Order: sequence, then structure tokens, then C-alpha cells
Amino acid sequence: MSPCAPEKKVVIIGAGVGGLSSGIALKRRLGFENYVIYEKASAIGGCWRANTYPGCASDAPIHWYSLSTDLNPLWAKSHATQPEILEYWKGLALKHDMYSKITFNTKVVSVEWDATEQKYNIAVQDIQSGSLTCTKAEIVISATGNLEVPHFPSDIRGMDTYKGTLLHPALWGDGIDLRGKRVGVVGSASSAAQLVPSISEDPSVEVVNFIRTPSWFVSRPHTPYTSMQKWIFANVPCAMRLHRNLLMISVGALDHGELKDYIKRNAPSEYHEKLIPAYPPGCKRSVADSGYLSSFHRKNVTLNFDGISEIYEDGIITKTGEKVSLDVIVFATGFIADRFPLHVKGMHDQTIQSYYQSQQGPTAYRGTMIPGFPNLYVLAGPNTVVSHASTLFAEEVQIDYCLQLIKPVIDGHVSSYEVTSQASDDYNQGLQDKLTRSVFMQCVSWFRTDGTGKVFSPFPGTATPNIVPKVQFAIKIIGGTLNSKSVF
Repeated sequence: MSPCAPEKKVVIIGAGVGGLSSGIALKRRLGFENYVIYEKASAIGGCWRANTYPGCASDAPIHWYSLSTDLNPLWAKSHATQPEILEYWKGLALKHDMYSKITFNTKVVSVEWDATEQKYNIAVQDIQSGSLTCTKAEIVISATGNLEVPHFPSDIRGMDTYKGTLLHPALWGDGIDLRGKRVGVVGSASSAAQLVPSISEDPSVEVVNFIRTPSWFVSRPHTPYTSMQKWIFANVPCAMRLHRNLLMISVGALDHGELKDYIKRNAPSEYHEKLIPAYPPGCKRSVADSGYLSSFHRKNVTLNFDGISEIYEDGIITKTGEKVSLDVIVFATGFIADRFPLHVKGMHDQTIQSYYQSQQGPTAYRGTMIPGFPNLYVLAGPNTVVSHASTLFAEEVQIDYCLQLIKPVIDGHVSSYEVTSQASDDYNQGLQDKLTRSVFMQCVSWFRTDGTGKVFSPFPGTATPNIVPKVQFAIKIIGGTLNSKSVF
């Protein structure tokens, strides 16, 4: 291992939306700059850097899916595309001098708490050379998100025998040319709903969409903003923020009958019976539809509901025995969200993943702090997802909460905190009491551990700006003493 890097007070893992938001908040709100952001890729953006597949866009209204301190009056449409969102974050990184804080091509390999020093020992690896370096930090913010590890179905055999091109939306890469190809898309959730209508616009691309379990859909047309609207957002005080706030409160309940009718209005009649889910709305995340269902009317799009038995060298064999030859197979099958992607060891020689396993799935206090892991904060953690709300908004709420605890540490009032086990247990018991009686228990879903276990992802409530709690009564001081009455 190479000599240790200069120590930073705070280490942020990941230069995606959560990591950049954390860095901007530390700098802007606390005037604090003794931190580093480790990013394993060569550029910022997180999921908006990685997901470059055709049609990739925001599910949430973009004026809501923007940093609350840096609203943008010039968004082209109500739901922005991946390139536009990535450019927005590149602009913020320049504006707030984030590039000087980021160490690119550097993967965090391990994070382990040293109780004597009251610091984390961190091992990082240079992606290009493979060399390992150590560093230390008093505070760690994990901003890897829950769209980190692509999921490929483990029950489908033969992927290694396929001679065509095998893709995942998060591993799209440059130079993918689908013209004149026969493309199989596996899945019918968010990525597939954006990909299928986009690639099938070219009549030379033949698309076969393999659907095992249908989804419920909500209409999300990408409505252009007019020049007048953009001018008003830029020049009329509070107009843009009012628009954003109205978007926040417009997320309503899902009506079974209306959702059924929506599918029937937009999809071909021969598919209606198989496209209407057998489970109730809300059990899985409803899919934002901006042209997916209507694309089924195209002559170059067909649906296959037979189920996949295995992959063979030329394509897919369905459970009916039919061989479907394909030039390209895209597994739009989501991400592994119920595993913690990093080796992080806390006070009791326990890793975050082993703690999750002891709790039957991902568990954290307010989705942010984990007992036994002092001064460590997880963004986009367990039970922070609100259906069709802005995930960025949820992360900003978490960051507000974290700053209440980070400030006393960087000011020298205390050296470390942990959330008490009792507070975490009580909080999560309250959540699970609601979730086990909810619609989320009525289907197999990525919201649940291994698809059928504990409901670990959604928050059983609504998105609201008034959910940042005070922290004193749930937190135990590990090192140091409060020497100021105004710590909080």
C-alpha cells in the first residue's frame, strides 16, 4: 500500500447527485472545505453519467428534481433528459468549485472505525494503476445511492453462451448502433418504458419486449416550457419556487379504475388483458409513461409474455419452447438495492451489510444513521423513497439532518456521535408496523429484501418539506463533551 494521503475531516463517497449536494451544502451552509469526494469514475454525475441509454430522463418533474438552492429557469421540458440533467450538475460543480474537491478514478475499498483515534481508516484504490492508498476521516458520507449495482436475473441460464450483444441500461457505453438490429428488451419498468419508445422510433429496429410481470403506469408527458414561462421563472420573484412547490403537492393517490382505463386508452386492445397487473396499484413503483404504451402500436414492436426459460447463442428461449433470435438483448431489470455496496466496519466489528442481515434487510435511523457506526451517514438509505417524489429532495432532507450533527464535530465540540440502538429500533418498528399493513406487502418487488421479505425501500408517508427532525434525543455522544449550549 502506498503512503497514506493527507487526512481530511470529511470523506464523501461518490460524485453523483448526493455527493455533490453534500459538498455544496458543507461549503455553502457551514463554510467548510476540509473534505474530499472520492469518485471511482472519471467524471461526475453518478447515475446520470452511467445511464446513457436512449430515452433516459427524469421520472420526477425536473423543477422538483433540482437542487433547492440552485433552481434552473431554463429547463426545456417538464421532465429533463439525461444529457440536460448531466449538464446541469456539471454547471453546479463548476459554480461551486467542486472539481477541486473530487479525486477521480478512485474507488473506496474499505472504511473501518478506529475507536481509539475516533476516526475512520479508509483504503482507496486508483482504478487506473491498481495501487492502494490509505487515509483517515472523522466523518464519512456514503453517497453511492441505490442505483449502483446493475441487476441481472439469476434464474435465467445461458447468458455466457450468447453470441450477440448483451446490455444493461446502466452499462450502455458509447457507440451502440441498433440500426437494422432485432433487439430484445427484458423488463417493463422505468428503464424499459423509456428505452422501448426511443429505439423503436427507427423503423429499421425491430423490438421484442419480454414482460414477465406488468406494471401500472402514470402519465408523464414531457411538456415543453414556453419562452414566456422560462422568462417568468427567471424574472418574476418566487414564481419558479411556487411552481416547484405546486409540483410537490400535486403527487396524488393512485386510483385503480383510472389506471386501468389509462392502459386501455393507450395500449393496443389485444394486449389489455396481459398488461393489466393482478396486484394493486402502489405495491410496486408505478412507471412514468411518456410514450411506452402507445409505442406498442408500432409495427416494429411486439410483446412477449411467455416468460424466459434461458438464453441460447442466438437469442432467448421462452418457457413455451419458442426460440426468439436476437442481435441484442437489453436486460432492463433494475439494480441490486438490498445490499450495501461497500465494506464498512463499525464499533463492534460489524459491517453495515452484516447489520442489514441481522435486521432482515436494510435498516437505518431515518434512512441515514446506523447504530454502531459513529459519524457515518448514508444518503438515499433505507425507507427514504416516496413514490414519484424527487429522490433529490429526499437527499436534501437527509443532508439537512446530517449537518446538524456534522457542525459540532467540525467545530470541535464533540468527536463522534452514533444513533442509539433504542432510537433506531423504535423508529424502524414504527415504520414496519405501517409497512406490514400496507399495499407493499401484496406483491414481489425490489422494494422488499430478496423480492418477498422486509419492505426496506419506500417511506410510508408523503413528501413534505417539514420532516427534518431535531437530533438530540436519539443520539449518543461517543467522544468529547458538549461545551456549548448552542451546538444544535
